[in-house]
Amino acid sequence: MLQRLLSNDLPRSRWLALLLAGLVLALALTPFIFPGVKALNVAAKVLVFIVLVASFDLLLGYTGIVSFAHTMFFGIGAYGIAIATNSMGPSWSALAMGTVGALALSFVLALVVGLFSLRVRAIFFAMITLAVASAFLTLASQLHEITGGEDGLTFKMPEVLTPSFEFSETPFLGVSLDGRLLCYYLLFSMAVVLFLALVRIVNSPFGRVLQAIRENEFRAEAIGYRVVVYRTTSAIISALFATMAGVMLAVWLRYNGPDTSLSFEIMMDVLLIVVIGGMGTMYGAVIGAALFLFAQSYLQDLLRLGSEAAVSVPWFSALLSPDRWLLWLGLLFVLSVYYFPTGVVGRLRAGAGSSK
Repeated sequence: MLQRLLSNDLPRSRWLALLLAGLVLALALTPFIFPGVKALNVAAKVLVFIVLVASFDLLLGYTGIVSFAHTMFFGIGAYGIAIATNSMGPSWSALAMGTVGALALSFVLALVVGLFSLRVRAIFFAMITLAVASAFLTLASQLHEITGGEDGLTFKMPEVLTPSFEFSETPFLGVSLDGRLLCYYLLFSMAVVLFLALVRIVNSPFGRVLQAIRENEFRAEAIGYRVVVYRTTSAIISALFATMAGVMLAVWLRYNGPDTSLSFEIMMDVLLIVVIGGMGTMYGAVIGAALFLFAQSYLQDLLRLGSEAAVSVPWFSALLSPDRWLLWLGLLFVLSVYYFPTGVVGRLRAGAGSSK
């Protein structure tokens, strides 16, 4: 059963399987084993980024396309929910309309960008997507009446998804059974379904063609595959899944603005997560997102504890100052690339293969 769910794409490493199982179990039980608002927010963000990074890996890792417009589709999904709920009110129909409208817009934009750009060389395509994403960010910042401009949009969700809605007055395992809990498990379910769909796509005949194009697009063209059609289709599918990740983010935050879903910093985070987890391995999105977001969220807290513990050594305590967390995050990234050049998943799979 599990093999069919994973489309026969098994971890192929005992340690990788254990790590994935542990992460999935931790995400599934986060509300009960990691109490607190911060832990739940970090877990929800991990779920969102798993879908976003996996959709980007379909482009970069499986098709060999470098795109800097991926967060544009992420933002479209978030803005779709924000604009629809602001216009129609906090209803399920508003969520449905916002999602459908965002998917339609992403489809059109991905098709246009794909058809006009994927015939050029890789570096020029990357520059074109960067220009398109920058233009969209500027547009979202200036259309104040529609998008809220730089201030963004704050909106409400259906009552059943709000913390004020309680299913039971009696807590379960010390956790309140409210709308926030339901919202988290809605995100968890969406992340599982969307991730398994992406795994199915990359392991289908279509996915095999994409990998052939990545390895040698001229040979793929020579044996009869229309490379531009396959690459454009891959770009559209990737955009639609990124849009769904944006929908998930908006549903959780109940707010969206340019810096929340359209910033170039998010695009850089996605690239880092792909490299850390391993390109061309959907499982890399799960591990990379969990490791990166945990470090991003808790590194300052860990450095603060270390700085207080090393107060007797002033220079070392200053080095561990929480204000230097970006320095340590960069150092951790450099070390991860040095020791895991093919990502965590690639390294674990290679280790499992050499041990046989």
